[in-house]
Amino acid sequence: MAGPYCAMLLADMGARVIKVEPPAGDSTRVMAGSQGSDSAAFNAVNRGKLGIVLDLTKDQGRHVFTRLARGADILVENYRPGVMARLGLDYATLSVQHPRLIYASISGHGQTGPWAQKGGFDLIAQGLSGIMSVTGTPGGPPVKAGLPLTDLGAGLFATIGVLGALHHRTQSGRGQHVDTSLVDAGLALSVWEVTDYVTTGNIPGPIGSAHRLTAPYQAVQCADGHLTIGAANDRNFAKLTTVLGHPEWAADPRFVTNHLRVQHRTELAALIEEITGTAPVAAWLERLDAAGIPCGPILNYEQALSTPQAIAREMVAEVDHPILGRLKTVGTPIKMSETPLNPGRRAPMLGEHTDEVLANAGYSGDEIEQLRYAGAAL
Repeated sequence: MAGPYCAMLLADMGARVIKVEPPAGDSTRVMAGSQGSDSAAFNAVNRGKLGIVLDLTKDQGRHVFTRLARGADILVENYRPGVMARLGLDYATLSVQHPRLIYASISGHGQTGPWAQKGGFDLIAQGLSGIMSVTGTPGGPPVKAGLPLTDLGAGLFATIGVLGALHHRTQSGRGQHVDTSLVDAGLALSVWEVTDYVTTGNIPGPIGSAHRLTAPYQAVQCADGHLTIGAANDRNFAKLTTVLGHPEWAADPRFVTNHLRVQHRTELAALIEEITGTAPVAAWLERLDAAGIPCGPILNYEQALSTPQAIAREMVAEVDHPILGRLKTVGTPIKMSETPLNPGRRAPMLGEHTDEVLANAGYSGDEIEQLRYAGAAL
């Protein structure tokens, strides 16, 4: 997911992205809900790309790939370290012929270190990076975050690295190798947890929906469900105590500072829920909103995608697919005034643009047919 997500973001920004797949296709093509070689999952992380098929185990396929790379600004690969080197398609090899090439490698553990050759998926990386140790409730079993945080995080960090390298190239004329990993991403995203450990020596554990460094900042029980409250400073806490009918809490020795509120977080949450449990979520949201206290309902994805705000922000994109019909997918969270992103293009079908891409690279019709006959292209 990480490599495709990175390249999709670049495609959304206007890059001409060529996705190179093996003859069997990207594995997400046959995830649940697939129709033949197409699935909504594949479209969700590959929109806006041109799709070609090359067999990189064949000399002819590698020759085509090298020729395409010589005309590219950026190459993104998502293999285990060493795979591209064995194919003769690694950064050290390609950069000799194309020193302006920006080459991004995304792997489970990174290109260096004693674990570089180990395989890695998001679940593995969430465990190794500490994320699973702080997710869930105290005393509960290990729980991964509901989203593939390390996969998506690595894709985002790779995109940032590529754009930084592109800026550097405008000044130096040279490309470079961008290296990130799922485990690195998991650690980098653990900002508060790592800060807590390296400054105090305490090993963070799971705290449910609460915040590690501020309180009250968590989900609380109401009469008919839960809502979230973010009274994350003294001013908002004072307003919250007034809304709850207990302004004296602001002067309580346990709660007068954020540091003390964090120390007595469990006691404070219990007091709050004694009050919020007397009325439904909607009533509390109205009162909290009126007081200017950050709060919100806890929505499922059907509800989240249907809010007036999500609709106004165009967080659902729609495309027409010749096999799957009208598809809905996540819109782009990046809004740019001069160069707006375009999430409204579908992903390619398997090998859909092979002829177009190879012809654009200078291959004749006969040469393309020869590559196809040899099984090097599809």
